[in-house]
Amino acid sequence: MESKTKLLDQMRHVLRLKHMSIRTEKAYVQWAKRFILFHHKRHPADMGAPEIRAFLIYLAVEGQIAASTQNVALQALVFLYRHVLKQPFPELEDLEHAKKSRRVPVVFARQEVTKVLAQLAGTPHLMASLLYGSGLRLMECVRLRVKERARPGDNAAAVVRGGAATTACSHETGP
Repeated sequence: MESKTKLLDQMRHVLRLKHMSIRTEKAYVQWAKRFILFHHKRHPADMGAPEIRAFLIYLAVEGQIAASTQNVALQALVFLYRHVLKQPFPELEDLEHAKKSRRVPVVFARQEVTKVLAQLAGTPHLMASLLYGSGLRLMECVRLRVKERARPGDNAAAVVRGGAATTACSHETGP
């Protein structure tokens, strides 16, 4: 049987092959590690639905985590079983979920976004425009590199490949 370090390295390798973001990789590996440690370093291939259910219920009840955090932990385990261990993920019945928050997200109207963007200049303006217009995640935007520089007044298009999605977006660089 392989050690847990070897298994987690395999998980990192598969995540990278599937071009998952570095944040997803770190989160999934951390959840897999917590799952293994929760069950006293047993190999996940030797565990099934009762152990997965016990871990997720522990997170919801004892760990008092948010519902979205529990979902990330669940998806990390699904990924571990399906793509790393190459075995079907066990059916989980009667799983106790963490309570969903009742907070409503704040969404700006177009006019509000225009006012915010008007207050920015240079790189922050470009980054905020890309985040708003393309759906890039913050760290995906931070990691972008400029390969060509457009002349003032020209329209430039940025093509972003990798991360959570392949996105094509344009941003006018003129005055």
